[in-house]
Amino acid sequence: MDVVVFHSMWGLRPVEVAAADRLRSLGYQVSLPDLFGGRTAPGELEAGFALMAEIGWSTITGRAYDALSRVSDDAAMIGFSMGVGVISQVWSDRLGAAAVACLHAPASVPAGVWPGTPVQLHYAAGDRFAPPEQVAEFRRSAAAAGAVALVREYEEAGHYFTDESHPDYAPAAAVAAWTDLLNMLQSVR
Repeated sequence: MDVVVFHSMWGLRPVEVAAADRLRSLGYQVSLPDLFGGRTAPGELEAGFALMAEIGWSTITGRAYDALSRVSDDAAMIGFSMGVGVISQVWSDRLGAAAVACLHAPASVPAGVWPGTPVQLHYAAGDRFAPPEQVAEFRRSAAAAGAVALVREYEEAGHYFTDESHPDYAPAAAVAAWTDLLNMLQSVR
C-alpha cells in the first residue's frame, strides 16, 4: 500500500524521515516529498512561517501534486502540521485516498470521499493551530462525507508533540497517535 507523508513548515526533518522509515519497516511503500527543495528552518514558528513564505504556497503544493502523481490513486496521506494544510489543498483531487491522518492540525474532509474512509485528527489541547471551530469542522465534514473519523485531543502536549527533538514532544501522546495511525493503516491494507 502507498502512503504519502507531508512534512511540517520546518521542512523535511528527521521526525518525518523516521516516520517514513517506520512505515517502510512495516511493508508500506512510502513517498516522502521534500516540499521545500532541501531547505529547513529551526523549530521556531517564525522561522517556519518565513521559510514557507519565501518558498511560496504554489511551489509547495505543486511539489505535493508532483509526488502524488507517482503513487496509486488510493494512497493514504499523512500530514505533519503544515503537511495537513497541504492535504487540505490536494484532498479534493485525491478523493480515493484509502485513509488520511492529520497530525497537529485539522483539515476539512471533502465531499466525495469514499464512504467509510477512515480519517484521523490528533492535536494538542489548546493548540492555536487546532482551534475548536476547526476541530468541529473536521468532525462535521467527516460525518457529512460519510468518513469514519477518529479525533484525539492530547492534554499536556505541545503543538508538535510527535517530534522527540522538539520542546513540544509528549511521549505518551506520540505513542497514542502512532498506535491509532498504524491501526488505521492496517485496517485499509
